[in-house]
Amino acid sequence: MRRRDALGLLAAPLLLPHRAAAQGWAPTRPVSMVVPFPPGGPTDLAARVVQQPMQAALGQTVIIDNRPGATGAIGSRYVAGQPADGHSLLVAASGTLTINPVIMRSPGYDVERDFAPVTLVMTAPNMLVVHPSIPARTVPEVVAWMKTIAGGPAYASSGVGSSEQLGMELFKLLTGTEAVAVPFAGGPAAATAVIQNQAPIAVLNAATVGTHVASGALRGIAICGPNRFPQLPAVPTMAEQGLPDHVSGSWTAIVAPAATPAPILDRLNEVIVAALKTPEVTERLARVGFAVDATDRPTLARLIAADLARWRRVVRDARIDLI
Repeated sequence: MRRRDALGLLAAPLLLPHRAAAQGWAPTRPVSMVVPFPPGGPTDLAARVVQQPMQAALGQTVIIDNRPGATGAIGSRYVAGQPADGHSLLVAASGTLTINPVIMRSPGYDVERDFAPVTLVMTAPNMLVVHPSIPARTVPEVVAWMKTIAGGPAYASSGVGSSEQLGMELFKLLTGTEAVAVPFAGGPAAATAVIQNQAPIAVLNAATVGTHVASGALRGIAICGPNRFPQLPAVPTMAEQGLPDHVSGSWTAIVAPAATPAPILDRLNEVIVAALKTPEVTERLARVGFAVDATDRPTLARLIAADLARWRRVVRDARIDLI
């Protein structure tokens, strides 16, 4: 199937109004929210903050089912094969939906074919950071500094196929710079490496490094998103510094098996968005550096398509090996 046709299938159920029918749907058995990561992480938190409000609104038990493995692929494959009746949902990180499909040889699922969007949940942008000893405070100064180093500096990567790694590769492509990836086991370990000057530069998630930037252990150069990060309002965006095409970060969304009827998807969207807009949920997610970004289904479909296209280009142009 051509990609254009697949995108059409992803968006097709979004086009007709189903509000009245949506309000009449209710689950007939417990709803399973599959989290393809272990308990305790941000994706797991996204599921748990809406669990109780969903139960109250739907009149049915909502179960959190953690199925970790293969950077989210195992749980995603499981949900893709479940009945499309609203009782199985995938709470997915952006990497699961838009990076695995372009960097894994066989993820075992096709996002555009196998899933229907329900809603975006939360977002946190990446941030370009450097060790405080680096003689640069702006994007142009960082670019100039990088070009003084033969082969480029080492950069701390939070892992192959992470949004942080691809964010740094995107930065290199847009600025014509070089840098050598040094992989670490996740964002916190990569942040520690920059703090200790083992690798003096990185693109890392703002939720991970925000406190280090605030304390002065790291220097924040630019937010890789359309808006400044509320916790660090003094750090300008990439767009403000001449790189409007540098957008990277992490987000969490909820999707369902592709053939789920639109009235069911609309009802789920209505219930989850209402839960996300409560002050309690907003404050709980803000404490860990994420902003609530509840959306309608077409908006999530467009985000998935845009990120898939962006990361396909980066993987191709940066010649990143598939895994």
